[in-house]
Amino acid sequence: MFVPARESKTHFPPLARRPWQLDVTLRDLPSNTAPAALPARTKLEPLTSCAPSSLVFPLAQPGGSFRSLRFEPLLLAHVGQTYTTPECLHFALHTFGNLLRTARLKLSTPTISRFARVAGLLFCAALFNSFSSATPVPSQHPHDNQSGQTNVPTAPETSLAGEAQPRQKSYGTVSGRVVDQNGNALAGINVQIRCDQESPIQELQSDEDGRFDFDRIPPGSFQLTTMAEGFVTQTISNTLRPGEDYVVPPITMSLAMVVTEVRVSPSMEEIAQEEFKDLEQQRVLGIVPNFYVSYVGEAAPLSAKRKFELALKATTDPATMVAVAAIAGVNQGTNRFSGYGQGAQGYAKRYGASYANFASGLWIGGAVLPSILKQDPRYFYKGSGTKRSRFLYAVSRPFICKGDNQRWQPNYSSVFGDLAAGGLSNLYIPERDRHGARLTFENAGIALGTSVAINVLQEFVLQRITSRKQ
Repeated sequence: MFVPARESKTHFPPLARRPWQLDVTLRDLPSNTAPAALPARTKLEPLTSCAPSSLVFPLAQPGGSFRSLRFEPLLLAHVGQTYTTPECLHFALHTFGNLLRTARLKLSTPTISRFARVAGLLFCAALFNSFSSATPVPSQHPHDNQSGQTNVPTAPETSLAGEAQPRQKSYGTVSGRVVDQNGNALAGINVQIRCDQESPIQELQSDEDGRFDFDRIPPGSFQLTTMAEGFVTQTISNTLRPGEDYVVPPITMSLAMVVTEVRVSPSMEEIAQEEFKDLEQQRVLGIVPNFYVSYVGEAAPLSAKRKFELALKATTDPATMVAVAAIAGVNQGTNRFSGYGQGAQGYAKRYGASYANFASGLWIGGAVLPSILKQDPRYFYKGSGTKRSRFLYAVSRPFICKGDNQRWQPNYSSVFGDLAAGGLSNLYIPERDRHGARLTFENAGIALGTSVAINVLQEFVLQRITSRKQ
């Protein structure tokens, strides 16, 4: 249908057309000649499909004047459906327009009217044939619903936010600085970082400014450890977010408190020296020398030099001289060794013989042989066990001694020392009192018996009244 154009500025927006195609939208018209008002339209979104512009044709009127005819797209009863015209209809429309433009200048009104009728019939036939075979497609224009509201097609939402934002980094960095208690940078501090139990430990050393920097650290919890010799180890734990550049607060390294346990272990020589000094101070009741007893079970062995020093000290002690004088007096009173006679001269000889017996036995059995045989001449106080065991221990010590190797062994020094001293006594005993081997064993027996008696006293009595014990 052709509708006379009105001087109205309301037109469909021109859109791009494909070659030989145009979109025609049909609408219902009322029975009267006035065109129905189109529903109000909202602002159209740009669409990819096209709709035709209005086609304007000149029409001659009686009297030689012309009137413009506008062909507007027609809407079918089903509003919202757009039909695409085929090429034949598009060609017919253009041919009809060209015919009218040519006839406007050269043909008369009757001729133009005849041509218009013929072209109109052809156009209607082509139009009917076109719509009878056209297939409706969804309209690209917004349409009105029954409630009177205008529906505008919604373009698919695109996730531009995710594309606009830069892709987040999955790794981060951990950096910091190591300082001392005064805030000065510490270089060469070992810094370790560990993210989890399965990941390897990364390690580096702080630079001259005390700084360190770990890169490509995966997000999650991590443990940072700083350590160095002479400093207390510091440990920091935190959580790293994806892409975060975490800066650790300054790590202050404090000096480690060094606890040094010094055990002074003197040498065996120094121990022996101290024990020897104690031996020299031991006296019964603070008067009588008691040098040859040790109250230390694991006493250091005496060197050969100290064995001779101890023998010399014992034989020259004033108390020893008094004891020898007492023994000579007893021999003088009993007229033992009658060959010496009586009086002062006889006492002097007896004193000399008694001192010679004591000194020879002490030097040979307490210094010479112990140094050669590496045996200890001292009596080692037992102090524990039953009285019987202690008594037997004391009685057996003249025959059993401790060697310099701290092992018990036969006391060769004591036995042979007393025998040697008894043999030497044959040199200064009066000739009529000499009995050869008998005198030797007699003096040796007296010396050994004396040693047994002194040892028993040492074990049960003298240790209570001996001063300066070890």
